[in-house]
Amino acid sequence: MASETMIQNAKAFLLQESPDSKLNLYDHLCSIMHKILENRTPNAVDLLENLSKEVKTNKFVPAADASTDVSPASQEIELANVQNKLFEKPSEEAEPEPEDEVEMPLPDLMDTAHYFELAGVGLGREETFRIFPALKNLVDTHTLQSVRFWGKVLGNNKNYIVAEVEYREGAEDEPSTEEEQEDEPKEDEPEEGKEDEDDVPKPDYKPPPVIPKEENGTGCNKKTYFVCNEPGTEWVKLPPVTPAQLVCARQIKKFFTGNLEAPVVSYPPFPGTEINYLRAQIARISAGTNISPVDYYKFEEDDEDDSDGEGRDSFVENVEFEPLRVQELIDPSLSNWVHHVQHILPQGRCVWVNPAVKTETEDFEDEEEEEEREEPDEPVPETGPPLLNPISEDTEVDSMPAWSAGLTSNLVPQYAAAVLRSNLWPGAFVFGLDKKFENLYIGWGHKYTAENYSPPAPPTTQEEYPSGAEVTEVPDPTVDEERALQAVQQEQLDREAEEADMEDDDEEDD
Repeated sequence: MASETMIQNAKAFLLQESPDSKLNLYDHLCSIMHKILENRTPNAVDLLENLSKEVKTNKFVPAADASTDVSPASQEIELANVQNKLFEKPSEEAEPEPEDEVEMPLPDLMDTAHYFELAGVGLGREETFRIFPALKNLVDTHTLQSVRFWGKVLGNNKNYIVAEVEYREGAEDEPSTEEEQEDEPKEDEPEEGKEDEDDVPKPDYKPPPVIPKEENGTGCNKKTYFVCNEPGTEWVKLPPVTPAQLVCARQIKKFFTGNLEAPVVSYPPFPGTEINYLRAQIARISAGTNISPVDYYKFEEDDEDDSDGEGRDSFVENVEFEPLRVQELIDPSLSNWVHHVQHILPQGRCVWVNPAVKTETEDFEDEEEEEEREEPDEPVPETGPPLLNPISEDTEVDSMPAWSAGLTSNLVPQYAAAVLRSNLWPGAFVFGLDKKFENLYIGWGHKYTAENYSPPAPPTTQEEYPSGAEVTEVPDPTVDEERALQAVQQEQLDREAEEADMEDDDEEDD
C-alpha cells in the first residue's frame, strides 16, 4: 500500500502543468517513449535531448499545412485576376498578319482623358488605362468603324462602363430572336374550342396604335452601345430602344442596380428591364448633351434643301474647319457649340410618324362600324430643334442657362482648354481645344429637376356607363302620386279612344 501511494504521488507530481507552456512532464515523457518505440530509434539514449525538443516543437505545429489554410479570395483579388488578362501581350505566333492597312477605330483614350483631367473631370488615370485595353478587346471581337468611350453610369451595387460604337457597313450583328419577338406586337389569338358568340357583348375600346421603333442606324438607334460593370468583364450589347420605353423613361426616376436583368418597378410600368431603361437613358443623355464646335460638321453638299437642318439626320466632317479660339468657345452666348445628335420628340422618336395612318397588316373586318363612328381629328405633327442646332437655344434650367462654360486653368489661359458642363444633365462634360473636342458623361443617369421627384398621378377611373335619367336612381313615388299618374294615363286613353271613334264615324258618312 505504501508503494502504491508513492507511485500515485509521483504521477500526480509529474502531471503538474507548467504555467508557461501549459505542458506536463508525464505526457511529454509518454510522447518521447511512444516516438522511440514507434520508430525503433537506435541509440535513443544519445538522442534523448533532440527527441525531447522535436516532440515539444511538434506541439506547436498545426496538423494541416499552413500554406493551404488560406481564406477565399476577395472580390478585389478576383477582379484583379480578370483584369490581368487585359495586359497580357499576345505571342508573336498568335498575332495575325495585317493584310490591309485599316484605320484604327479606337481613338487615344489617354489623350482625351488628359484634357478632362485638367478640368478635374474623369475616372483617374489608373481606371482610364484599364478601360483602354478593354475597349481594344471590343474592337478585336467586333467589326467596328468607330469606338468611343461614352462614359460611366453609376449604380447602387455596380456601375456601368458604356462604349458607343458604330459598325462597318454590312457588318452589324443580327438581332436575337428574343429581341424580335419583343418588338413585334402580340396579336390576340382565339383559344381552341371556343367560338365567338353573338350574344356576348364586345367592348368597343381599342388601344392606341403602337408607335414603331426606328431602325438600326437611324434616329435614336443610330449608334450601338456596349456596357460592362468593370474593365475586363464581358461586354454586353444593349438592345435598340423603342418609343414606348423613351416615353415612360421621361416619367419615372429610378437608380440603377448594376444588374441588367433587374426589374424596373415604377409607375407608370416600364416596358422592360434595367437593360432597356439604361438604353433609354443613354439615348436621352446623348440627345441632350452631345455637342461639337460650330462648323466642325456640315451637311452634305447634295442636300440643297432645308438649309436650317430640319429634316436631316446625317452630316459629314468639315475638312475645311478652322478651329475657334478658346475665348470664343467659352463665349457667354454659347452660339459656337451645336448639337450633333437628333432631338427626341415627345412621341419617342427623332422622326415623327402619323399613328392614324393604317398599315396593310392591320385588320379591316369592322370597316362598316368604323365608317359609322366619327373619325378622330388628324394628329398635329411634332417638331423639334433641327440637327446642328446651337446650344444657345436650349431651354433654361431653373432660371439658369442649360450650359456653363469655363477654362481648365485661369492662371495660364494661353494653354488652357474650354470646358462646358451641362446643367440639365449633371455629369455631362465636353472640352474643346483647337480641332480636338470630346464628350463625356459620369453620373447617375438622372435629369436635373428643381423640385423633388413625384410620380405622376394615376388616371381617373373610367365610367362604367354614362350618367343620365335612364340610370339615375330616384325615390319611389307615393300612393297618391301613383293614383294621380294612373288617372292621367286613363284620361289619355279615353281621349285617344274618342278620337278613334270620331274618325270611324266620319269614314262611314263619306
